[in-house]
Amino acid sequence: MSFQDIKRIEKSQTYLDIAIRRGLKKKSQGHKRLDLKKGQHESLMSINMMNDNLSSKLDEIIKNFPHMDNLNEFYSELLKVTLDYSELKKALGSVSWARKKIAEVARDCKKNIREARSFERLDKIKSGFIGRVSSIMRKISEPLQELEKARQAMYDYPVLKTDLFTVCIAGFPNVGKTTLLSKLTTSTPDIQAYAFTTKQLNLGYAEMKGQKIQFIDTPGTLARPEKMNNIEKQAYLAIKYVADLVVYIFDLTEPYPLEDQKKLLEIIRQFRKQIIIYLSKTDILENNKVEEFCKEMPAITDIAELKKEITNRIE
Repeated sequence: MSFQDIKRIEKSQTYLDIAIRRGLKKKSQGHKRLDLKKGQHESLMSINMMNDNLSSKLDEIIKNFPHMDNLNEFYSELLKVTLDYSELKKALGSVSWARKKIAEVARDCKKNIREARSFERLDKIKSGFIGRVSSIMRKISEPLQELEKARQAMYDYPVLKTDLFTVCIAGFPNVGKTTLLSKLTTSTPDIQAYAFTTKQLNLGYAEMKGQKIQFIDTPGTLARPEKMNNIEKQAYLAIKYVADLVVYIFDLTEPYPLEDQKKLLEIIRQFRKQIIIYLSKTDILENNKVEEFCKEMPAITDIAELKKEITNRIE
């Protein structure tokens, strides 16, 4: 699912101004140039136009936002951990209420227009409609602002293909995950010469074993599950719900203590996913240090060997 398709949500006054402007586009020429029947018809058209315009805009907002029942586990959980879903539902409920209420007011006003016996009465009914609708739209001013904030947050959600075999690249910040992604796939992620931490889920794709494989470079995740920020939460959810295989990177130059890197690996093991251990930056390490580590924990140090092992794990 692409959350980037949700359209920007304007302020309530913006929707109201557009509806009123369109509804009053054809102003009455007064009783000197219209008979009452034509005046009633014009007033009905004006009310219909304003009601239809607001109804379509509010209905579009409601339909654009995802419903939990229609989301897969990854996006369902992502929405829960990055947004207050109860508040989101409440805001959408307010918009739905406004749409129905405006339709009710329009029905009442159209009934009164048909029963009107003077132009003064027609003008009063139209003014009354605009006043009541303005009051309704003011009541959803804050809900619309909340929905726009939610839309902006969802705009940054990754677009994952949950039907593909997926490999998550995991490990601490600055251990070489993004560099590895670029070597395994056709992706050209942002790689810096200085210490740089991925601020989103980077995606890449490769053809292996005759099928398209999805690779996810997860943001550098600290071993602190109780204090995760939103980007770290995305990484955990991707591993938990999307990954078929995890490539866990150890960096023996120890930008983070080796014991902490081991603790993070144990946390990831709890997801019960297939795991391949890869050592980065071995070209600047002493051979005996790499050999000593591999005796304790079997690890791959060569990209070609890593690609072969990933291919063997593809189902």
